[in-house]
Amino acid sequence: MNSAPDPRQTVSAQSLLTIEAITSRCAAADKPVVAAAAEHALALRARGFTAEVDLDIDTAGILLGMGLDGAVIAAVLLRSVAEHYRPDSSAFSKAAVSAAEWLAANFGSEVARLQQNAQKARQIEALAAGDDGRGSTPAARLERLRKMLLAMAEDIRVVFIMLAERTSMMRTLFAAPAEAHRRTARDTMDLFAPLANRLGVWQLKWELEDLSFRYLEPERYQRIARLLDEKRAARERFVAQVMEKLKQSLAEAGIDGEVSGRPKHIYSIWKKMQKKGVDFDAVYDIRAVRVLVPTVLDCYAVLGLVHDLWEPISGEFDDYIAKPKANRYRSLHTAVAADDQALEVQIRTYEMHREAELGMAAHWRYKEGGRADKALDTKIAWLRQVLDWKNDLPVAGAFPEILKSGLFDGSIYALTPQGRIVDLPAGSTPVDFAYHIHTDLGHRCRGAKVDGNIVPLNYRLQNAQTVEIIAAKQGGPSRDWLNHEQRYLASSRALAKVRHWFKQQYIEQQIADGRGILEKELARLGATGQNLEKLANALACHSVDEMMAAIGRGEITPRQIELTLVPHVPPMEDVPLPMPGHARGGSSAGVLVVGMNNIATTLAKCCKPVPPDAIVGFVSKARGVTVHRADCFNMNRLASTQRERLMQAGWGNTGAAAFSADIEVLAVDRQGLLRDISEAIAREKVNVTAVNTISKNNQASMRFAMEITKLDHLVRVLKMVEEVPGVISATRR
Repeated sequence: MNSAPDPRQTVSAQSLLTIEAITSRCAAADKPVVAAAAEHALALRARGFTAEVDLDIDTAGILLGMGLDGAVIAAVLLRSVAEHYRPDSSAFSKAAVSAAEWLAANFGSEVARLQQNAQKARQIEALAAGDDGRGSTPAARLERLRKMLLAMAEDIRVVFIMLAERTSMMRTLFAAPAEAHRRTARDTMDLFAPLANRLGVWQLKWELEDLSFRYLEPERYQRIARLLDEKRAARERFVAQVMEKLKQSLAEAGIDGEVSGRPKHIYSIWKKMQKKGVDFDAVYDIRAVRVLVPTVLDCYAVLGLVHDLWEPISGEFDDYIAKPKANRYRSLHTAVAADDQALEVQIRTYEMHREAELGMAAHWRYKEGGRADKALDTKIAWLRQVLDWKNDLPVAGAFPEILKSGLFDGSIYALTPQGRIVDLPAGSTPVDFAYHIHTDLGHRCRGAKVDGNIVPLNYRLQNAQTVEIIAAKQGGPSRDWLNHEQRYLASSRALAKVRHWFKQQYIEQQIADGRGILEKELARLGATGQNLEKLANALACHSVDEMMAAIGRGEITPRQIELTLVPHVPPMEDVPLPMPGHARGGSSAGVLVVGMNNIATTLAKCCKPVPPDAIVGFVSKARGVTVHRADCFNMNRLASTQRERLMQAGWGNTGAAAFSADIEVLAVDRQGLLRDISEAIAREKVNVTAVNTISKNNQASMRFAMEITKLDHLVRVLKMVEEVPGVISATRR
C-alpha cells in the first residue's frame, strides 16, 4: 500500500515558507505544539480547504510578529481544523466526543480554551454583522458588536486574534463578492481600526485603515497612491540625503542611533489633508524619517541636533514622551524645513518603538506553567479604555453617545436571561443591574440569581455573567442601600434613583403632616370650606401640595395661616417714605436701598438672604429697613397688605462679609453621620454656628446654621454634603 502523500507537497511555496518561518521563529518551548498544529493545518489544506487554511497561516504569521506566545499561534493554526473536526475521522488521533476535548487532549487545555473563546467571539461577530430582525441601524449594530465582543473576550489574546484575523481578511477582500466590500470595510474602519489604536497595535491600525480606505473611497485612495508613486524617486533621493546628514550628526555627537525612512500611510495622509485643508505636497509625513536611540536623554539630544540642522516649523512639535497618548504611545514628533521641503522627524527609544508597533501585545509574556504575568491582569482596564473611543472614529456619531459619568471609570457587561447586554460600572451589584433595567424593578428588587445561583444583593458582578432579578410585587428600596460601607450600589444613576425615592417619601410624609395641621387650624378658625388653591396662592406657594409640605416642615406656621385668612395686623405708625431716586448705601451688610441715605438695614432672619439673591426692603417702625429675599414667604404675605412699605434694594460691595444661611439635610441615620457631614462642611471652610438633629424611624433630619460669603459658596457646601454616604438630600432653607 502506498503511504499517504506528504501534505507539504500540496502547499504553495508561499504558504510553505510561511509555515516554516512560523515554526522556526517560535520560542524553543513553543515549537512542539506549534509544529503539531501546523501539520494538522497542512493536512486539512491538502483535503481542499485552501483558502481557509491560508487565512489561518497568515493570521498566525501576524500574531507571531506581534510577539504572541505558542498557545495563541497553535490555536489560530487549528481554527479551521476545529471547525471541520469529525470524531469518526481517521485524520484525528485520540478522537473524543467534541472538538474542544480533542484539542485539550492533543494540544493542552490552554490552546483549547483560546480556540473556544475565539470561536465564540467569531460567532458573535457573525451574528452582529447580519440582520438581527430588529431593523438596527449600522451604528447600533456596530455598538452591539463592540459590547458583545468585549463581554465575551475573557482573555485579551482573543482580541489580538480577532484583530489579526480581520487584517488577513482585509488583505484578501478583493476575492470576496463586490457587495461585501464596502460593508466589511466600514465595519473594519469603525470597529477594528479604533480597537487596534486603543490597544496600541499601530502596525495593524495603519494597515486596517489603509485597506478599508481603499474600498470606502477608492478614487481618493488611488489619487494619493498615484501621487506617492509619481514622486517616489525624488522623495527617496531627498530622504536618503536627510538620513545621511542625520547619521553623520549622530556619529559626531557620539549617539548610537538608528535612522530610517518611515512608511507612508495613505489614509493618514488623506486625513491630514482634510484636517489642515492643504494639498498633497504640504503634508509633512510624506517625507518622514524615524530615529531610534537607547535612552530618553538621547531622544532630547537628537531633537536638539535636528533643530540645529534644519529650521523647525512653528506649531508642529509634540512631546508624547512627557505626555503619552491614551494608548501609551510615546515619541517626539517635530516638523522642519529641509531644503525648502517639509520633513517630519519621529524620535523614540528602541523600547518605545517596540511598544508603538505592537502596543499591549509587546507586554504579553508568559511564565513557566502557562500563567500570565500578574502585571497583565490589568486587561480589564485596557478593555475599559476601548469604551471611550468616540474620538477615534472617522465619522462623527458613528456610535451612540455614551453617558459621561462615573460609569466609565471602568465597565463590565452583564447579560439578562434573554441575552440582552447591560453595561454597568465596575463593582456593580444586582441592585445596580435592576435599576439599569427599570426604576420600578430596582425599587422592588429583593434578591438575585447570577448564572443560576442565588447571591447576596451586594455581590460584585463580573463580565459576561447572566443576572436574574427576584422582585416583590410592590414595595420600595431598602435604606441599607444608601449605606456606602455595605456597597449595595456602585452606579451613580441607581444611587440617584434610590435617593429620589426616599426624598419623595419624605415629601409625602410632610404633605400628610401638613394636611393634618392645616385641617386643625381651619377647624379652629371656622374656615373649613376655604378654597385651598387660593390659600396656597396667598401663601406664595405654587400648588396645594407645596403648601402642605411647607406646613409639614414648619416653614408655614399656624399663626401665618391665621394672619392670611383673618388679617388683623395692627396699623403701623406712618413712616415718611422717600421719593424715588438712586440706590444709596448705608449699611455694613453692603445693601443699597433706593432713596435711602445712611439708613440702617437688617437682614431678615426668616429667609436669610445671601449675595447675589434677589432682595427687597420692608420699612419697619423701629429697625429701619428689613431686607428679605424676593421669594420669601413672609415678604410676599406683607406685600399683599402693606405694599407701600416695600423698597427696591440691591447688593453693594459686601467685601468679605459673612452671611447667615441654613441648610436642611435628610439622610439615613447611621453612626458617624453627623461627623461626616460636619467634615464635609468644614472642607469648604465654613463656620457652623448651630446644629439641630431629629432622628425617627432610622431617618435623620438635620438643620445646620452657618456663615458664608456668597451664594455659590453655599451651593458648593450643598454639593459636598450630598456626596456624604447615606445623605438623601441637602437643601437651603
